[in-house]
Amino acid sequence: MLWQAFERVYTYLGFDAVGDEHFKNLVLARIVEPTSKTEAIRVMEDLGITAPSLRTITRTLQRIEANGVRDLVSQACFDYAAATGGLALVLYDVTTLYFEADDEDGLRKAGMSKERKVDPQVTMGLLVDRSGSPLEIQCFEGNKAETKTLVPVVTAFMERHSIDDLVIVADVGMLSAANLLALEDAGQRFIVGSRITKAPYDLADRFEKKGTYFEDGEIAESTRVMGTGAQARSRRIVYQYSFTRAKRDDRNINKMIEKAEKTASGQRPMKKDRFVSLKGKQPSVDWALVERARQLTGIKGYVTNIPLSLMSGHAVVAAYHDLWTVEQSFLISKLDLKARPIFHRTRDSIEAHLAIVFAALAVSRVVQARTGVSIKKFRTRLAPLRSVVLRTGEQRHTIHPVIPDEATEMLQNLPGEGVH
Repeated sequence: MLWQAFERVYTYLGFDAVGDEHFKNLVLARIVEPTSKTEAIRVMEDLGITAPSLRTITRTLQRIEANGVRDLVSQACFDYAAATGGLALVLYDVTTLYFEADDEDGLRKAGMSKERKVDPQVTMGLLVDRSGSPLEIQCFEGNKAETKTLVPVVTAFMERHSIDDLVIVADVGMLSAANLLALEDAGQRFIVGSRITKAPYDLADRFEKKGTYFEDGEIAESTRVMGTGAQARSRRIVYQYSFTRAKRDDRNINKMIEKAEKTASGQRPMKKDRFVSLKGKQPSVDWALVERARQLTGIKGYVTNIPLSLMSGHAVVAAYHDLWTVEQSFLISKLDLKARPIFHRTRDSIEAHLAIVFAALAVSRVVQARTGVSIKKFRTRLAPLRSVVLRTGEQRHTIHPVIPDEATEMLQNLPGEGVH
């Protein structure tokens, strides 16, 4: 029943357009139990599915990249998002996927790892709609800077679907004058996290007129010139104060002060501590820097080129907060679908692996959105529900499982036609 449920959503999303039964089986097997190519055969056989041979799986991986399967899956995801109203705003972020390998090559390279690994890795850029459903995925060299991935992914998405009007939301790691200029020159609108170090200058007038006190949720706005020369542009900066964020910031500042005081007293070795001053003969606590940090507790900034007449400051902040859906999709792909570590060696097989994970993520997001439960809980509840075939002589008897009310409700909430 679990397999049939996933198959139903796979068909609903339009992935049958791929026209490859083995690709579908690899996608569904990864959602049921993410594992290796060899073990995927066991997963299918355990569920009574006719499993391909290992050689057939290898040929399927080669076929995925050659036949442009990921393009077909991306188109189906786009059509689903368009039908459900999820394209007014898209969200972007990157992560890294490491390999169980020692040697680097043209793609697999050691770089800044999200998992703090030293193994070769690839960088994965993921574009999702506001609900977290995937729209575009691209693979980059493991040592490629995060800021250099945004424009290629967004450009590929726009060209693939002939889009000329989009709002892109990304975190502060994507903030660079070159990125914003490229998006703006392409006619796109954006909301990107702003580095808080600029806040004292952006909010100087506000601090002079009203002091440093903010109401919880209060919005303050400013402008900042970004870029130089002919590329200089004035950007709208939206700041929001949060009491909860302020308490968290204060706790972190207190911890950093404690480390700085221990360094100044010789109780702790010199490290790159934020509040340590090296201006004198001995390290000391930079209390002026501490005071500036206290002034900005609870404040977070956002850069946008969307005018106030089209989107209020509160709407800008709310849109940025939807970035958590990208993080959730990364967690699903990494934890529930075991996208890492990757054991493939060639670029084509790595790209094919990502195409399978991409399709599996899309199915998983729909299942979670429609049932209201995690993909892990969905699997746990439905996995034991199987039909049994008894043979007595020439007769065959099919015994169907008794479906608990909770499972029945989940199945009824799934889109498409199929098992109920």
